[in-house]
Amino acid sequence: MAMTSFTTRPELEGDFGMVASTHYLGSAVGMAVLEAGGNAIDAAVATGFTLQVVEPHLNGPLGDMSLLFAPGGGRPVVLCGQGPAPAAATIEAYTALGLDQVPGSGPLAAAIPGSTVAWLTLLRDYGTMPLDSVLGYAIHYAERGFPVLPSITNTVAAVADLLRNEWTTSAAHYLAAGRPPQPGERLTNPAQAATYRRLADAAAGKPREAGIDAAIAAWREGFVAEAVDAFCRTEWMDSSGARHPGVLTGADMAGWTPSYEQPATAEFAGLTVAKTGPWGQGPVLLAQLVMLDGLDLQVGTADFVHTVVEVAKLAFADRNAYYGDSAEVPLDVLLSAEYAAQRRDLVGDTASLEMRPGSPGGRTPVLPVYPGVEGALRGTTGEPTVPRTGDRATGPEPGRPTGRYGGPVGEPVPDPNGRTRGDTCHIDVVDRWGTMVSATPSGGWLQSSPIIPELGFPLGTRLQMMSLQRGLPTTLVPGRRPRTTLSPSMAVAGDRTVLAFGTPGGDQQDQWQLPFVLAHLTGGLNLQEAIDAPSFHTTHFASSFHPHEAHPGQIVIEDRFDPAVLAELRRRGHQVVESGPWTLGRLSAVSRDPDSGVLRAAANPRGMQGYAVGR
Repeated sequence: MAMTSFTTRPELEGDFGMVASTHYLGSAVGMAVLEAGGNAIDAAVATGFTLQVVEPHLNGPLGDMSLLFAPGGGRPVVLCGQGPAPAAATIEAYTALGLDQVPGSGPLAAAIPGSTVAWLTLLRDYGTMPLDSVLGYAIHYAERGFPVLPSITNTVAAVADLLRNEWTTSAAHYLAAGRPPQPGERLTNPAQAATYRRLADAAAGKPREAGIDAAIAAWREGFVAEAVDAFCRTEWMDSSGARHPGVLTGADMAGWTPSYEQPATAEFAGLTVAKTGPWGQGPVLLAQLVMLDGLDLQVGTADFVHTVVEVAKLAFADRNAYYGDSAEVPLDVLLSAEYAAQRRDLVGDTASLEMRPGSPGGRTPVLPVYPGVEGALRGTTGEPTVPRTGDRATGPEPGRPTGRYGGPVGEPVPDPNGRTRGDTCHIDVVDRWGTMVSATPSGGWLQSSPIIPELGFPLGTRLQMMSLQRGLPTTLVPGRRPRTTLSPSMAVAGDRTVLAFGTPGGDQQDQWQLPFVLAHLTGGLNLQEAIDAPSFHTTHFASSFHPHEAHPGQIVIEDRFDPAVLAELRRRGHQVVESGPWTLGRLSAVSRDPDSGVLRAAANPRGMQGYAVGR
């Protein structure tokens, strides 16, 4: 199943350490920590805090995170940094405001923030360095400034009127010059730096673990929780077009801690692939792999794209019908070979325009209904399929990049009220001892909610992934986690983790990862070649992000594919939307040969922003 290779950069190779991330500064920081004697955990945490500063449109300290790590090269463990719904986040509280969906922006969409506490917890339990050493890099960039990315400029410009007219605390920072910061200009965030310094000061003078515990307490119960609580009592404009206070409180933050969990797994190509549990979308990659296992597909052909897309439609239909923290998920059945064979038999020669969740164990699928969403694939409590919507392409015109993935690196552009289809950051690290980390931090975007001035950053909006419809796996229930799209990955050979990878991209994360896995594990491409290969995804199913749009039969595909492939996909009934040649996917990956100890790394070249470093 070998395919022709093309690479923009070499696959890195060494035996000391490798860091790959979505921003070159983050990768450089991680490598500096490894050079200073830290392990992969120390490096990942330092990289994570740095990305909170230099990619504020893609993640922030009050966001969320899913993470896999493998201590000493052993088997993966999940660290859940996805906070749940606050105690006051009930269906009745939202419907009493006249809402039929959780807003896509503003404080009312905030879950309990989890990413920073998760980073601190991981550092305490598995790192080696004191907090001030790890935080120092993020403090440096927040105080001294960092070069503004074009995507930051575009994001601020998209919501500039909202910031000026409503989110004035954000305008004071991002529109201080009367305009958005321009690409290449240096942007500082003194308030964010001061917040980090207060965390480091809380840890100062104490033994390493006790110091980090003190910083966690300052976050969960101290000055950070107090600032969040006070901020959420004020009304702010959100995507509903009205002003609302938040429901998140300091007591919510004090009452939640991250959790270590066993991963969901499936066998593919002689390896065990590990993901988070079905409280997130992670197992959807496993479901796709199980359906594709054993098929003789030539990577990059029309038949390859068609088959992968049709399998994705089936897997994501099951995600929307069954995954979520508000239900018992029949994951053993969903990932079984028998169920996969039944689902695979549904893949025909032409594009399906229906939503077709299965019936694992005889269950009746229940899909959410999103009021007022034109063209969305809708489910009912009794009918597992959705009628055709006609033959026209919905969404962007064919031949034009979709605005949802606008910009040079495939990042989504928010609409003027702050709603974003979701994007994030990704980090992969491996050290000379074999410890690996794959982390996907997100949320707390500059466009998601107003800046809390005492802290220097905004709340997240992950609660928008929960439904106000009762009886769903994603029904809004206090204490339950939103079904996050954050989806890092690892692969294991025997008892040794050998590969860590992932990408930003919301619902696309486990679609962009799939061609990478196939190209690398079965197509004969190295890490960089597999990342560089042209990518694609479908927007056939309802999005996880407000307002949960769907475009039946649509494929978004990089136009580097052979025109004959695109023509054949159209002949098969796919609604093909050609994106730019280097626009889809922001993958990074690291690997370790368990026998030789050789380390490898690669990162996405799209946008000339993500980099891998190592030696």
